[in-house]
Amino acid sequence: MNTFKALVDWLKHAITDTEQFHLGYAAESSEFVRFNHAQVRQAGHVQQASLNLKLIHDGRHADLGITLAGEPILDRQRLADGLQQLRETLPLLPQDPYLLLNHNAWQSKDEQDQPLPELTQVLEEISQAAKGVDMVGFYAAGPISRGFASSNGAFGWHQANSFNFDFSLFHANGEAVKASYAGNNWDSTTFARRFQQAREQLEFLGRPLHPLAPGQYRAYLAPAALEEIIGMLTWGGFSAQAIASKGSPLQRLYAGDQALSPLVSVDEQVSGSLSPAFSREGYPRSDVKLINAGKADERLVNSRSAAEYGLSTNGAQSDETPTALQMAAGSLAQADILKQLGTGLYISNLWYLNYSDQPAARLTGMTRFATFWVEDGEIKAPVSTMRFDDSVYNLLGSQLEALTAERELLLSASTYSQRNTSSNLLPGALVKRLTLTL
Repeated sequence: MNTFKALVDWLKHAITDTEQFHLGYAAESSEFVRFNHAQVRQAGHVQQASLNLKLIHDGRHADLGITLAGEPILDRQRLADGLQQLRETLPLLPQDPYLLLNHNAWQSKDEQDQPLPELTQVLEEISQAAKGVDMVGFYAAGPISRGFASSNGAFGWHQANSFNFDFSLFHANGEAVKASYAGNNWDSTTFARRFQQAREQLEFLGRPLHPLAPGQYRAYLAPAALEEIIGMLTWGGFSAQAIASKGSPLQRLYAGDQALSPLVSVDEQVSGSLSPAFSREGYPRSDVKLINAGKADERLVNSRSAAEYGLSTNGAQSDETPTALQMAAGSLAQADILKQLGTGLYISNLWYLNYSDQPAARLTGMTRFATFWVEDGEIKAPVSTMRFDDSVYNLLGSQLEALTAERELLLSASTYSQRNTSSNLLPGALVKRLTLTL
């Protein structure tokens, strides 16, 4: 944080009286380990930091990314060079009619510094758990920092420690079970239980496939499968801009023409999450209730949407997608899932989802990895890959029977340019009817 503050202080003295700035900061110190055949195949450490400088003058603005070297003199020079480059760029740009600046000198600081386990401990536990199985996986862990400062005196700082172990267990026949364990507090017992569940599912993959014809089936969607559905809905589903322009897949929900099950409540729960409580646009982020007991509530509003549509911003990111989404838990106990399912499908994962009818929130996609046929509360056999096509208003609406009392924290495994701080906290979902088309 001190490194960032020093650059902010320098920049405040470097700008002119008619200029304004936003300065964003992103850093990480990450351990990365790749596994193949249950052995460590690649291990390394990444330490990086970068700035995003926005210069504003006379209604015009431009952004520039700057990689930091970790040397104060060199980093100040890079920032000075970036400032000069933006000064030369701004006169070439038109004024932005939807530029809405936050002039408040807000302050925000959140440091989640729970100690992470030593890497040697993690590797030992993974090695013990994976004995005798063909496992591939990826482990990433360490602190992630985000910062924001403006020429108006706003300052935000966020640091959170986290880990994410994403892995798959392969059967000799080529079938696989995909699972993950993530969070900010490594619990050896919880990890062992999660891995053991994957091993048990792997055993069932050795049985002959259960033939399944297209049709409608009772089904349980594990949290990872539900995340694929929720992930599709976040593509504009809760966006103020998409809703205002009639392009949201949840348009009918927000119009009041459709509803989900009263069991469904969804929040953007920024507080206590791994995501910073401020946006890159310079606004504090608040918790937002998106769906309340099956009915649309608030929407995610960034500053541009606020300016264009006369709304109040709630600090949403530029793409107005959730980054700390939570769905309320239900009452179905983990131990009772198979019994309550009775006869039907246990779906661990879904894959390759897309909209078959976006205005109707109708999705199509594939089952993948561990999908099982269950009879009388017992797993009988794996099922070959099938395509489903169904509406969210069915799956999370009229056909939703129960949500699990236990939720799973699913962190983004994206490491494109840097580790991602997005997360979903989701239950599993028991549905009375899921439509398989082929």
